[in-house]
Amino acid sequence: MVRNILKIGLCVGVLIAGCGENKNEVALGQNFKVPKKVDFNFHVKPILSDRCFACHGPDENAREASLRLDIEEDAFAALKENPGHFAIVAGDPEQSELIRRIEAADISVVMPPAESGLVLSDYEKKVLRKWIEQGGEYESHWAFIKPEKQELPSTKDHKWVRNNVDVFVLDKMNEVGLKPNPEAESMVLINRLFLDLNGLPPSVEDIEKYSTDWSDTKYEALVDDLLSRPAYGEKMALHWMDAARYADSYGYQDDEMRSQWPWRDWVIHAFNENMSYDNFITWQLAGDLFPDPTLEQRIATAFNRNHKITEEGGVIPEEYRVTYVIDKTNTYSTSILGITMECAQCHDHKYDPFSQEDYYQLYSFFNNTPEVGIEATVDNSLPGKIPYITITQGQRDSLVDFINAPDTNGIMLSVMEDLKDSIRQTYILDRGLYDQHGKKVNPGTPESIMPFDLSEYRADRLGLAEWTVSKDNPLTARVFVNHIWGKIFGRGIVASVEDFGNQGELPSHPQLLDHLAVDFMESGWDVKQYLKRLVMSATYRQSSTMDNKKLKHDPDNIYLSRSSRTRLTAEIIRDRLLASSGLLNREIGGPSYKPYQPDGIWEVTSSGRGSLKNYVQDHGSQLYRRGLYIFIKLTVPPPNMLIFDGSNRDLCELERAKTNTPLQALVMMNDPIVLECSRVMAQTLLQNSRIDSMDFILDEVFLRTLCRHPSPKEKEVLADYFQDELQRFTDKPAEAKKFISVGEYPLANDVKPTELAALMSVIHLVYNLEETLVKI
Repeated sequence: MVRNILKIGLCVGVLIAGCGENKNEVALGQNFKVPKKVDFNFHVKPILSDRCFACHGPDENAREASLRLDIEEDAFAALKENPGHFAIVAGDPEQSELIRRIEAADISVVMPPAESGLVLSDYEKKVLRKWIEQGGEYESHWAFIKPEKQELPSTKDHKWVRNNVDVFVLDKMNEVGLKPNPEAESMVLINRLFLDLNGLPPSVEDIEKYSTDWSDTKYEALVDDLLSRPAYGEKMALHWMDAARYADSYGYQDDEMRSQWPWRDWVIHAFNENMSYDNFITWQLAGDLFPDPTLEQRIATAFNRNHKITEEGGVIPEEYRVTYVIDKTNTYSTSILGITMECAQCHDHKYDPFSQEDYYQLYSFFNNTPEVGIEATVDNSLPGKIPYITITQGQRDSLVDFINAPDTNGIMLSVMEDLKDSIRQTYILDRGLYDQHGKKVNPGTPESIMPFDLSEYRADRLGLAEWTVSKDNPLTARVFVNHIWGKIFGRGIVASVEDFGNQGELPSHPQLLDHLAVDFMESGWDVKQYLKRLVMSATYRQSSTMDNKKLKHDPDNIYLSRSSRTRLTAEIIRDRLLASSGLLNREIGGPSYKPYQPDGIWEVTSSGRGSLKNYVQDHGSQLYRRGLYIFIKLTVPPPNMLIFDGSNRDLCELERAKTNTPLQALVMMNDPIVLECSRVMAQTLLQNSRIDSMDFILDEVFLRTLCRHPSPKEKEVLADYFQDELQRFTDKPAEAKKFISVGEYPLANDVKPTELAALMSVIHLVYNLEETLVKI
């Protein structure tokens, strides 16, 4: 075994040599020119936040000299410890103490002080001086200003530009001294589009269809084809499952099963039908509050009920009811508004203009349901909790035929509804404690984002939904277009996709972000149209090759002068293997399934109660469904998904961690589904080809898995490896038999075990290539 692993390592080394991306912390910007018009949000505030706010910012306990530079009124006031002097004098840097101190040569006077370890560059000093010369104007936080469609920058390279996305991207590239990469080869683009729009590799038939006579027309036809396939909805739904913290169990210690999967079917359906994003959000927040809500609208509201629910005896019901409302509030504010509202649950937000009162006004919208803290213990658990609906077979046939039920039984689904005859009073909770009632509050939203006009909006969730999707709301469109941009390009225009507040990252291309947000709203919140615009751009079509200049100056590809190589998500890695092997079950929707999993994981963490105390694996075609449908038990999420940074679905998550660990290599080497896919592809190819036609077989393996032909060197390495493995298994037929017995898919009787094991080893090696795990 050790010999075999070493041999695989050597082969992989040959196949991927030169493919990796090294990181370098040297960044662009050292030679930036001071802008003609200094902008507070984009030029000044980052300097103050990084160099000054530690001692002169929101943290009262750390504040020095009673000076705040984060609030305009305080920054322009006379210095408390030096009356008659001012930190900032608008239009007069010479009279501004801030400029005197940052330009001082005396280390006892200079700011930031030497002992802080913070230093201002000459560029930063010049920016602050010019800002004060131009009036020292403060602005509201950029993300809380309504986006306006920006004029297109002028550009010289008209031949490269394909749409407005490219105009903004090229303008920024020119600004920092970079040039775009050439367009990637046709097969690379075909593979990239399939992974981005469907989350699957192309079939050999797809490759032949679209790579022949490659042209812009063929490219667009492929984009339209992929957007129309059912797999598109599954790919889009995967991100929303993380945002909505979808899981198949209630969580907490007993962690019993629940049936929220019809809502997942609805999400897939909504994306495939290209439901406008404003309706997508409105239905989920408040579909039950329409005058005559449809069954589909009520199903959509299950978005709010995906939070954990306790079934443990002895808990305080009100404490948990409040916990559920807090979860709804935080999920809404993070997934849709992109703000860290949860930081104001116990006290005023430390960095953003959100008070604790703002938090509980928002909380109030979700605080009027008949939901209780504990409805039953695990011994009397039901798969839906009050309020719930039961979806009958008749309703599935006539009203919601997109729900893929396994039988004719009714399906319970936890949904939203408000109290019928009363309104629950909401209070500010002192330190966030459920029973420490403070001031009474009513439904409302942070005025710093957009006032909640009661003459225009109802004081309930439907009013909140309408406020959320108003074209005057500065966040909703920006946040969503940034979500999708990040999924396509590997990094959001705002890298901190969960935080558009003061502590979040500044947008790398602010004018482009606003242009996209306004355009998205003007299109009628058309998700497919937005996605098509991104993938039709020249920016998207670039190759991922990287020269030394780009590695040195822009290792994270912030300025988009190439395509980023990004590791596929856990689910897509699994789907890629299943599809390439021919095992993939393309059934859309339905209950979750339990795949292969190491023994004992559920059992050692279980309370010993409930239907999920023991892991009962599924069988047959269910094993080969897409990763989207894998059963997620909140207390013990699927281990192989977690190893590849899958969300544990405990809370709303918009950006998964990106790690590289030895455990990932162990999964790819030993996971039964990886080995089974290798074996099934091998036996399929051997049943249709002669073993001496190795060139054809390797071509087929590469086309199915990597969407390209192998190079002569790769063929040579893999052919030699096949012969070595064939000899090894010929000498040790028992090892061959054991190797090919992994997985439940029937073993072919018309293929020699030694040849099957040898080819299985070759395919297993290809599956372990970096190229299989990344989008290039």
